[in-house]
Amino acid sequence: MSENANKRVLFIASAGGHWIQLCRLAAELNYEQAHYATTLKGAKAPTGTRKVSVVPDASRSNPAKLVVLASRLTWLMARVRPHVVITTGAAPGLLAIGIAKVFGAKTVWIDSLANSEVLSLSGRMAERYADLWLTQWPHLDASLPRLRYMGSVL
Repeated sequence: MSENANKRVLFIASAGGHWIQLCRLAAELNYEQAHYATTLKGAKAPTGTRKVSVVPDASRSNPAKLVVLASRLTWLMARVRPHVVITTGAAPGLLAIGIAKVFGAKTVWIDSLANSEVLSLSGRMAERYADLWLTQWPHLDASLPRLRYMGSVL
């Protein structure tokens, strides 16, 4: 039995490049109890035929949507009870790792490959919630003490 067999992992990301990167990563990690969430209706899980939960998209420009997103994520965390939450961003991932800490989960933030010059706003905010805080650009690794580069997803 693999080390990952009993770990419930929630992979969550916004639609687009965030979701594509997360799916590539999730397929490589191959957790047996993986759960997926994104803002993209009809998204397919990168492994198996697992259901993908759809959460509303939100941003700081619409605080009401952030409240709705937070309540949906809290419900998702209560249902899944993940041991680990892994995200490539953006706002849904940031809220997810914040809520995950309340549930006692470990959290991993991987800033999007698109952010080659500086971390995204969500990525900078993720520092306070992420147990493992990663960039996909080696030159950004030295910019902040806790930020780590361990390779890129692509």
